[in-house]
Order: sequence, then C-alpha cells, then structure tokens
Amino acid sequence: MSVVVIGAGGHAKVVIGALRAAGHQIRAAYDTTPEKAGGACNGVTIRPFVELVLQPSDQAFLAIGDNRARQKLDRELAANWPVVVHPSAWVDPSARLAPGVLVCAGAVIQAEAVIGRHAIVNTGASVDHDCVLGDYVHVAPGARLAGTVTVGEGALLGVGSAFLPGVRVGAWATVGVGAAVVGDVPEGATARGVPARWR
Repeated sequence: MSVVVIGAGGHAKVVIGALRAAGHQIRAAYDTTPEKAGGACNGVTIRPFVELVLQPSDQAFLAIGDNRARQKLDRELAANWPVVVHPSAWVDPSARLAPGVLVCAGAVIQAEAVIGRHAIVNTGASVDHDCVLGDYVHVAPGARLAGTVTVGEGALLGVGSAFLPGVRVGAWATVGVGAAVVGDVPEGATARGVPARWR
C-alpha cells in the first residue's frame, strides 16, 4: 500500500516508522508549515500542504498528534483512511478499529474493544477488554486502561496514566501524566494526581 502522510512533526515520524514496519510505502508527507517544505520527516520529503490533492480512493493518514486538528482535517478531506498497526503491537481479532486508527509499537488492544476514527493508541499503551474509545482520542505512551473503560471523543490520556475498570472519561477531557483515574472524569475537565482530581 502506498500512503500519503498528512503532517510532518514528531508524531508523523512515529507514523512513518509504523507504516514502514508494516510494509507500506510512503509517497510524501504534507505539512502546513511553509518552512518545512523541501525538508524531510523520517526520510520522507515534505511538501507544502497547499499542493495536497486527494481522491476519495487515495490512501492517506492523518499523522498529527493534536486531537482537534485531526478532527478538523477528517471533516475537510476525503480519502481512504487505513488502519495502521505496528507489527510489534497486538490487537485481539474481536476488537473493532475505525478508519485512521494508529496502534503503535508494543501497544495491546484486548477483546471486543472499540476504537474510534483517527484515534491513537501510542507506544506501549494497553486498552483492555470491552473498552470504548471515541473518535480522535489519544492514549499516550504507557497509559493503562483496565476493562470496560469508556473514553469520550477527543480526550487525551497522558503518559503512564492508569484507569480502573468501568470508569468514564468525558469528551475532550485531559488526563495528566501518571494520573490514577479511580472515578469518572467530566467532559472537558483536566484530571491530575494519584488519585486523580479534576477541575
């Protein structure tokens, strides 16, 4: 599969690595920062975003870490958004992954989990059985979700955060680095600490 990468920052480097590891070719990377044009992102030539032309059948991947930016581009662009799973990750066959999902190296997705559009399950993160992650969620490296956790659209779960079974994280909430989430987090809240408290 030949893929166009949209984005040329740090997250795009990870996406390009995962695509290569899974045996895919990268045609080019496009970025909105004019100064990046002509440079390279993990060995891939960067082109100006204004030159991007996509057909609905084209394979493209939103390689942008910002959840709202992925949401915006998903709504503006029409493409065939593949699911990208690094070969060292493990995804149970019963899990359901929507278009544009990235599962990074060493990540684990267990039985009957549901992962929404353009969500990121980052390096070494784990999503246990029956979890439901909304569209544009980012599960940062090393985060641990026990079974039946529900995460609303666009939420960011920080590096090394941990979640008890059955907790709910509201849409566009942010959970800090290393937080221990033992109760529900409201929509739009920022939760930090052990145990996590929010405001």
